[in-house]
Amino acid sequence: MHARHFDLIAFDWDGTLFDSTQIIVRCIQAAVRDVGGTVPTDKAAGYVIGLGLMQALAHAAPDVPPEKYPELGARYRHHYMAHQNDISLFDGVLPLLAGLKVRGHLLAVATGKSRRGLDEALQSVQLKGVFDASRTADETAGKPDPRMLRELMAQFDIPARRVLMVGDTTHDLQMALNAACPSVGVSYGAHQSEAFEALAPRYVAQSVQGLHDWLVTHG
Repeated sequence: MHARHFDLIAFDWDGTLFDSTQIIVRCIQAAVRDVGGTVPTDKAAGYVIGLGLMQALAHAAPDVPPEKYPELGARYRHHYMAHQNDISLFDGVLPLLAGLKVRGHLLAVATGKSRRGLDEALQSVQLKGVFDASRTADETAGKPDPRMLRELMAQFDIPARRVLMVGDTTHDLQMALNAACPSVGVSYGAHQSEAFEALAPRYVAQSVQGLHDWLVTHG
């Protein structure tokens, strides 16, 4: 077995572990349409995935006035709830996480989802006991603020160099940089791999299997 380089591996959720990118894009577009804003393109809606909900919606719909944000958020949640049972973990994620647990890694989730949303997603029997900790945007700070990672480091008393952030967006990798943590990008989620270059990830995985193989050797 290869030596363990990281004591804690923190994963983003949507687009990294959970195959939800396209549904989130459609829900953002539908919510903006419902409140009368200019509907964002797929690229614009996909860019904000990973941010906190209201931060994401405000960025995706700049012509929607702030007084309509509560309605905008409510419409997004309405559309997402209608489709949440259509979303599942990417193939290969459960064996990946199980293998990391066997190797002795602590596992965490650092996500732009709300605490309520993440807790609902973690109700799956398959995920019981898999994660040692989690942080959400509404209880800490939205990405790329490093607070989520800093709180996880403090919780387990682990230095930044021994914490790896894995995510599918530039927001995830920028958060890692801001926290002085190494990172790995995945290109099968919301953002394309070219966008990651300036953020110096250790690796960019093109698939869950590619992520698995890299982590076995370098994690």
